[in-house]
Amino acid sequence: MSDNGSTDGATNGNGNGAVNGGAEGNGRSLLSLVPKTDVKQTLKDFKTDQEVRWCPGCGDYAILAAVQAFLPELGLRRENITFVSGIGCSSRFPYYMNTYGFHSIHGRAPAIATGLATSRPDLSVWVVTGDGDALSIGGNHLIHALRRNVNLKILLFNNRIYGLTKGQYSPTSELGKITKSTPMGSLDAPFNPLSLAIGAEGTFVARTIDSDRKHLQSVLRAAAQHRGTALVEIYQNCNIFNDNAFEPLKDASVRDDVTVRLEHGEPIVFGAARDKALRRSASGSFEVVRVADVDPAEIAVHDAHNPDPSMAFALSRLDQPAFTHTPIGIFRDVDRPSYDELMQGQLDEAAATQGAGDLAALLGSGDTWRID
Repeated sequence: MSDNGSTDGATNGNGNGAVNGGAEGNGRSLLSLVPKTDVKQTLKDFKTDQEVRWCPGCGDYAILAAVQAFLPELGLRRENITFVSGIGCSSRFPYYMNTYGFHSIHGRAPAIATGLATSRPDLSVWVVTGDGDALSIGGNHLIHALRRNVNLKILLFNNRIYGLTKGQYSPTSELGKITKSTPMGSLDAPFNPLSLAIGAEGTFVARTIDSDRKHLQSVLRAAAQHRGTALVEIYQNCNIFNDNAFEPLKDASVRDDVTVRLEHGEPIVFGAARDKALRRSASGSFEVVRVADVDPAEIAVHDAHNPDPSMAFALSRLDQPAFTHTPIGIFRDVDRPSYDELMQGQLDEAAATQGAGDLAALLGSGDTWRID
């Protein structure tokens, strides 16, 4: 904890219902296992004495402020909240949170956080990662954390560039992206993080934007209450190496016409004049229609709790070409037992049927021999 400075090298101490889902539709929350505090907390309680060192104008500042302002609502003891990061600009996050934290190694934050979450159900464990950290060297760790449904909350800062290493293209950079490592344009087809997460059977998959604090915090509330792995992709502006990458979603003159705000149980209607809607075609994909031209019954109703991931997947593919129509909000929020619960159930059963374990006896059992 940063109340008394950092500890050793590994740990350091340092809206209103805009989005529906989360605790309402989710069968249960594992937050009940995390100790609560009797002291009222504020944003200041989650700030550290560390100088925040990101480039001036970086979207990370907005995300940090939103998280620090949101966490007091949970009423959890700060000693029982942990932020785990990998490598990248976003990975400075644990230093700036007055909770326990672990600045780990490139791409391995989900693996390290998995060990922590499964061995300590009394902790609220958050992973902070970027598009390069999570989807390049860390891609395998990410998809397996999602399919296992470990009790983790993963914040994926997506700026579509490698910022820390000074502007190379990343796994989410668009085709033809000219960078220091692709002077003639990237040849790689980019990952769609939400499609990837849904394909890996992620039980909570959402997208939000760094500059929309109200929406960001509403998504975080739902993610915090989710049972299992919650992946939140946050569009984050890198004003040094990829400035204005998400400008259509932020420009007041066009953003309402290109942003599709998803709310569970509500018809998918959008546009500055609320004159556009989504209709699902016979093939399962979505098409944009004018509200005045269709029967209201034809307009798709968002169902984040549908066990069938096909609708959520189709929504994740809607943004083609980029920013023509971009959904934000909770794409999928379904209830499934977490890996942590299932593992603990096996441990309890083994102890009940075989007695308490003895590590020393186990190591000395079986096919062993002594060399003199």
